[in-house]
Amino acid sequence: MIENYQNDEKMMILIFAQWCINHDLDPKEMYKRAYPAQGENHALSEALALTVPEAESAEIPDQTVLQILQLFGNDDLAFIVQQVIDKRVG
Repeated sequence: MIENYQNDEKMMILIFAQWCINHDLDPKEMYKRAYPAQGENHALSEALALTVPEAESAEIPDQTVLQILQLFGNDDLAFIVQQVIDKRVG
């Protein structure tokens, strides 16, 4: 069960990282804005190695990223993502 959660968490981080790449955003900078007191996120660094250029990626809807971040309790990061979306949309 713990292993499944960890795999799901890695997938959440990968989706977030790829969404950032698809929108010309720096995932590490976004994470640091949400969690300024935390050091480097090694799982995020690992996920970045798995991302692909925007042209090779499937579209990741904004709502999907927000929902998956909130599902894993990353409300602060979801808030930062929402701010970026609001700026872009409106």
